[in-house]
Amino acid sequence: MSHLGGGSLLLAWQLKGKHVLIVGGGDVASGRIESVLAADARLTLISPSNGLHTLTKSFLDGPYNITYHDRLFGGVEDLADVDLVLTAIDDVAQSRVICCLCRELKIPVNVADIPESCDFYFGSQIRDGPLQIMISTNGNSPKLANIIRKKVEQSLPEHAGDAITRVGELRVKLKERAPGVGGAIGKRRMRWMIDVCTSWEMEELALLDDQMIRRLLDDGWEKNVVPSPGELGARSSRQVYEAKLNLTAPGVLVTTLSFVAGAACAGLLLLVRRR
Repeated sequence: MSHLGGGSLLLAWQLKGKHVLIVGGGDVASGRIESVLAADARLTLISPSNGLHTLTKSFLDGPYNITYHDRLFGGVEDLADVDLVLTAIDDVAQSRVICCLCRELKIPVNVADIPESCDFYFGSQIRDGPLQIMISTNGNSPKLANIIRKKVEQSLPEHAGDAITRVGELRVKLKERAPGVGGAIGKRRMRWMIDVCTSWEMEELALLDDQMIRRLLDDGWEKNVVPSPGELGARSSRQVYEAKLNLTAPGVLVTTLSFVAGAACAGLLLLVRRR
């Protein structure tokens, strides 16, 4: 076992409906704004308008839950009823003041580019619908975190986000059909969902619709089995793959090229005749 210690506790922090204050409106702040809005938080932004990044302006002009103050940070009164604070300004001294105020009030704070003034870090993130992956170097090297993120992103299967969404819908429907927390029914639900996720390919899960979910519950859950996509009348991952191959098969390509060439020749012939 590797030595424990020196890391951070990685969490998926639920900010829906929470009040987040961002001080600053530049490039870094625009990324913070995007992350906070994606978490469905209430956002207050404090920054002079002459320092706003283009992306920040687009968020302010959009249909988002943002309260904007065109000014500098005003002091402790700006921290009233705030659950989380993010600062992204060039004034290091002012950033430290904000950090001290937050810690006095027990408000979690992140100060851009000053790791020792951060209660938490922003990692390099991958997002595909409900799928979120964060790469953190604990403030040591944001650039390396970004490089690693790209490598991880390239290795992810296609349609992962869609598959997670559909499996989530299946899970909700299953809980409605077999309610209860813990006990034998909870264990059976968990085991059956595991079997579905390991028996079906990612592409197959992504193709689940309401009708297939209903059939999967009727023919699968009720009989304590996991039917294949074919048994439910859906295309298997092999059929999906072969369909993609057929679109780029040599015969199809030759036929397409022949049609294009024929059309071009016909067009030229008409032009010659008109002349």
